Amino acid sequence: MAVSAYVLIRVEADKTKPAFEALTNLKEVKTAHTVTGPFDIILLVEAKNLHELGEVILTKIRGTDGVSRTMTCVTVEKG
Repeated sequence: MAVSAYVLIRVEADKTKPAFEALTNLKEVKTAHTVTGPFDIILLVEAKNLHELGEVILTKIRGTDGVSRTMTCVTVEKG
């Protein structure tokens, strides 16, 4: 069963634009927004299962230059 999550991302100063561009190119990212507040970017990510979601977050998202912190909110119901 597919799983989706919102991933809130904090980026190092002056790296928001290149990080945003890199993250929006990931096939698992369905929507992406730059935002104000304690985080800089919010992504809606979809994966085949929780294991794949974890791999995407740990390797692709956290591996993106400038990403300093993430917080993941897995969705439980879609309306």
